Amino acid sequence: MHALRLLWAAHNENAWERRQKRSEQRRQLETIEEMPELLFIQHFRLNKRAFWKLCKDLEFHARLKGSPEIPLEIKVLCALSFLATGSYQKIVGVGQHLSQRTTSRCIRDVVNAVNHNWMVSRWIAFPETPQERSLMKEKFQRTHNLPGVIGCIDCTHTAITRPVEDEHTFFNRKGYHSLNVQMICDYDLNIININSKFGGATHDSHIWSASQVSTYMQGLHESGEHVWLLGDSGYPLRPWLMTPILNAEPGSQAEVYTRRHVQARLRIERCFGLLKAHWRYARIPPPSDMPAGGLQDSEDHAVQYSTSSDDNQNYLIRGRAMRNRLVSRM
Repeated sequence: MHALRLLWAAHNENAWERRQKRSEQRRQLETIEEMPELLFIQHFRLNKRAFWKLCKDLEFHARLKGSPEIPLEIKVLCALSFLATGSYQKIVGVGQHLSQRTTSRCIRDVVNAVNHNWMVSRWIAFPETPQERSLMKEKFQRTHNLPGVIGCIDCTHTAITRPVEDEHTFFNRKGYHSLNVQMICDYDLNIININSKFGGATHDSHIWSASQVSTYMQGLHESGEHVWLLGDSGYPLRPWLMTPILNAEPGSQAEVYTRRHVQARLRIERCFGLLKAHWRYARIPPPSDMPAGGLQDSEDHAVQYSTSSDDNQNYLIRGRAMRNRLVSRM
């Protein structure tokens, strides 16, 4: 019995020493200003100015809180390090000075805060005014000589652990479980729309058809504003969604259009590449695919635009007419 008490006391002393050591290491980490800027960016993927702005936004808008033992800044650093490296929580840079359980809790708290509605709508915003869309059109027009383009659309697979429910809907054609995440980016590679509601087995065209952004783009077209997105041949041709022309005759206007289309649409591929290289463990939020504001108003118009086969055929015909007009300007 006496030996058991000695073992228990020794265990408590060791645990206390480990906590003291971690606390001391965390206090050293708090001197962020002393870390060289380039080294900070290498570890946490943000510069210091962006990091402090993120901490402020998470505190005031997403209500993220720190504690005397683990300040808010350390929580954010821990999550950034994990998302940047994709490493297991026990060996993540800042996590080396936190227990595994604490590291997991910090990551969960920060990710939940980042997915707060204010944060999502602040950084992922579809252009809601004609003036905003006009600026986007000018950039694509100036570089790729394609009029009316405000963004590029595509889907990318984000790997997930095998789900317990509806497992088959997440198993993609590449042989692993994933979310098939639809994204739209502008000319500057800013993500302006995201839809992460669907499993990896869902086709890109179905995600597009079920998205509010499809209805919103249709509404813009019906109101007389001729703007469109660029999608690959896996998407349905629509007056508000331009696709390439397959097997275009070399040297023809159709071939010129397709070449410009492909070059411009590479911006979404670059966006995916930068995103996955920057954040090795990207936790895509599952909110509505529309940010707060004007785009959500498009839900009221959803009833007006039916999706019958006759309508789809009509949209295809109108889409071809719109694309032919573009081709004639090449």
